Amino acid sequence: MACLCFPSTTPLPRFPSLSPRVSITKIFPSSISLFGPSRFRSHGVDLRSQATAATLTVDYRTPGEETLDTGPPRILLEVRDLSAIVAESRQEILRGVNLIINEGEVHAIMGKNGSGKSTFAKVLVGHPDYEVTGGTVSFKGEDLLNMEPEMRSHAGVFMSFQSPVEIPGVSNMDFLLMACNARREKRGEPALSPIEFFGFLSPKLVAVNMNPKFLDRNVNEGFSGGEKKRNEILQLAVLEAELAILDEIDSGLDVDALQDVAKAVNGLLTPHKSLLMITHYQRLLDYIKPSYVHIMEAGAIVRTGSFSLAKQLEKEGYRSVSVA
Repeated sequence: MACLCFPSTTPLPRFPSLSPRVSITKIFPSSISLFGPSRFRSHGVDLRSQATAATLTVDYRTPGEETLDTGPPRILLEVRDLSAIVAESRQEILRGVNLIINEGEVHAIMGKNGSGKSTFAKVLVGHPDYEVTGGTVSFKGEDLLNMEPEMRSHAGVFMSFQSPVEIPGVSNMDFLLMACNARREKRGEPALSPIEFFGFLSPKLVAVNMNPKFLDRNVNEGFSGGEKKRNEILQLAVLEAELAILDEIDSGLDVDALQDVAKAVNGLLTPHKSLLMITHYQRLLDYIKPSYVHIMEAGAIVRTGSFSLAKQLEKEGYRSVSVA
């Protein structure tokens, strides 16, 4: 039996009273299943017939580290010739994206506005505004494109959005508990009771520097920009996802908030968990060091390098790395 002690100055958290009307498939973390019925479908296309072919220039690559017990790092995410369009307008956005992320790696994607960075991230999590028209994506050896958005989340893919949505009527505590237990069920683990969950959650609150009072508030409702980003990272910590996709997590954050978020993210990295960051600025990479930096242009990754590539961008701009 768990026993929790609280200082006299700390208000007790309100443990959830779960309503049978609340569906986990409607409120799963990172708004993945808030998209409604998925219109995200994969349509087979012979990419050899495509007129737009991406050119990839690789400047740097570090061989995977080997350990005595695990050997070379395993591929976590493999993207091959991924193409996608906007579902409504049929406008092509992604034009043959290729990317491999091994376990334990940190990757950063940079590029001008409109280059396809955020679209790529949304396609990976199954956003219904986009349709895949070619290519393959495998996650832990499974076909990611055949999974519905909530199944991708259950499998271990997490995305933090630029502008996290508010969920009126659903407290943070209820949301996190249901999300956690949905993921545990997928892994064949027993569900946590509210008291057990609070013991699991408490150190994660400390890690993201979040006041426990936020557990009683509705998800992101009335939160500041920094509070929303901290809440997103708290969700990531609770879900223990193997692949975290952070879409401009640094936007709208002051230096202190950015340092808190970066510290929490760094604390979540393990040899078996990976990170894909999308950003415009080097300052995020000063706090979360990438294994690789990729440049996206016109819907494809056109250049890959080390952290020095981000420094070059900061100093010389995208004209120095453009292949156009």
